Amino acid sequence: MKKFIFLVLFIPILGISQSKKEPGKQLKGFATIYANRFIGLRTATGEIFKHSNLTAASNNFKINSWVKVTNLNNMKSVIVRINDRMHPRMAKMGRIVDLTKAAARLLGNFDGIVDVKVESIPEPIASID
Repeated sequence: MKKFIFLVLFIPILGISQSKKEPGKQLKGFATIYANRFIGLRTATGEIFKHSNLTAASNNFKINSWVKVTNLNNMKSVIVRINDRMHPRMAKMGRIVDLTKAAARLLGNFDGIVDVKVESIPEPIASID
């Protein structure tokens, strides 16, 4: 009887979690540029931080996920991989992503802070033409 009750309660939970496909998560907020003091330090993934990489820090997306960041002032976009976390204090200030200088350059060289839309995307696949 206990097994039956367990199955009756547990199966609907499995059905809900398996059938619910979450579309790409989208957030609007502020993007900033990593401070130079992080150069050479390890990120949350263990990589050495470099401003030349197309990576970012965020507390809103999973580590090693890919996101498309769009500058809402000029509509330029860049795809980056989340490889680090931000200090929780930054999230309280409305910051949703901290970008490398390489990524910021592709968004239009903003000074310090910019309004962005960040949306999760599937892992990019390289194409050979």
